[in-house]
This record gives sequence, C-alpha cells and structure tokens, in this order.
Amino acid sequence: MGALDYISNFCTVSRRRTKRKPMQTVEIKVKMDCDGCERRVKNAVTNMKGVRSVEVNRKQSRVTVTGNVEPNRVLKRVKSTGKRAEFWPYIPQHVVYYPYASGAYDKKAPAGFVRNVVQAYPGSSSNAPEENFVSFFSDDNVHACSIM
Repeated sequence: MGALDYISNFCTVSRRRTKRKPMQTVEIKVKMDCDGCERRVKNAVTNMKGVRSVEVNRKQSRVTVTGNVEPNRVLKRVKSTGKRAEFWPYIPQHVVYYPYASGAYDKKAPAGFVRNVVQAYPGSSSNAPEENFVSFFSDDNVHACSIM
C-alpha cells in the first residue's frame, strides 16, 4: 500500500490499529504436471489477502509469492489444492563454497541450484583447520615473518 494508507492510519478515529505484516517473498516447491495444476495453484494463492504477485515456474516446480503474507499460511493454502508442497530448499550454486559436499548436491534440483545445507559453507564443520593469516605477519617487527 502507499503513502495514502500510511497517512490514513493516523487520521482514523478507531482505537485499534492493525499491525501490518512485513513485505516478503515466499518460494515454494510444488510438483505441477499440466496447465490445470499450474492454474489451480496460482488461483489458490492469488485469492489470499495481502498477496501482491504470484509467479509460477512449472519447469523448476517453483511458486514465488510476494506480498504481506505469512509463509506458513501460503504453504498451507498450496497444500489445500491437493499438491505436495514444501518451502524452496535450493540456493544458487555460485553462492555455496562446496557445492558437491555430502547432502548439498541433489539430482532433482534445477540446473544451477544445490540444497541449502550447513556442510556446504566453510568453517561449518568443527574439525576443519582454521586459517589465521593475521598471525603470519607482525606490524611491530617487520623482519619477523613466519613464512620465511
């Protein structure tokens, strides 16, 4: 909503002000086989209160909902169509340091995406050696380089 809605909240006489949900984007993975499935999911989510836009990508099995909505309500509404749905479990492959870590690589993932797992990020495992480059050089004694 715009500036007029913001100003109208101050001008109303009612004692109760409703707190708005923050604008957010919810991505859901839904298996859709045909145009009918796509239309049914899109219509179910479009009719929700607070939804600004709905994008359906049938090739990736992804539904992106933008608006002032709660993610759990969107997921529940998509599941009410009879389709199996879950929150989008993938992230772009270029964001992850170790895309082929155990559990990160998924054959069912769309091209360029991997699963969002903790093992794919550096420093996440406790047994990994930690590199401290700060201790190699000393500003106090420039001739005390530990590399040489």
